Amino acid sequence: MRFPLHVAALTLLPFAPLPAAAQTSAAPTVLAEGTLLDVTAEGSTTRTPDVATIRAGVVTQGNTAASTLSENAQRMTRVIDALKKAGVAARDLQTATVSLSPQYRYADGQAPAITGYQASNSVAVRFRDIARAGAILDTLATVGANQIDGPTLALDDPDAALDEARADAVKIARARAELYAKAAGMSVARIVSIAENGANDGTSPGPVVFMRAAKAAPTPLAAGESRVSATLSVRFLLK
Repeated sequence: MRFPLHVAALTLLPFAPLPAAAQTSAAPTVLAEGTLLDVTAEGSTTRTPDVATIRAGVVTQGNTAASTLSENAQRMTRVIDALKKAGVAARDLQTATVSLSPQYRYADGQAPAITGYQASNSVAVRFRDIARAGAILDTLATVGANQIDGPTLALDDPDAALDEARADAVKIARARAELYAKAAGMSVARIVSIAENGANDGTSPGPVVFMRAAKAAPTPLAAGESRVSATLSVRFLLK
């Protein structure tokens, strides 16, 4: 499915020698007689995301730095073990954050006093079977994960979709060039240059989810559809 968009820029530049006052010391570029038409167009296609990335972590608090970090490590080990037992491959697990920070009590006219410590550890989890992700999230909550956010939905291999979007952008740009050329009583001779201004590979950040270990309805996760797009600036020679 495609969503062609309108032309974003149009410039008609007749080829003609510069007046003497505008000449520079560099040798001028000699071009064939004609008119340049610049068209900026966006091409797109859609794909169903096949990869979801979610961050799952454990936040713990304690009286001392050592005890807080130790408890956090034990709980995080249970989380990682649960992910592996659920079928998540080692290559799809990556530590995202590890932190330990003191907690302070503030009072007027007094220096801040440390009241305890907070440790945080999170791992980025890539799900290659999005349909199973919701059930795994529920499992994580039962083994100690108390912070989960995501998902970020993406294509595992977006190159083919990006190339389709690029080809669509060229097609749209040429169609617009033909339209303007006809309106001006001219014809499109050829493409002079193509430049890519940007591309969107379909990655789609999802809503943030915060969970605590508790009984709840199964967490749904729908892949939906992602739009992959490419924007090109195409210069045409009209005669």
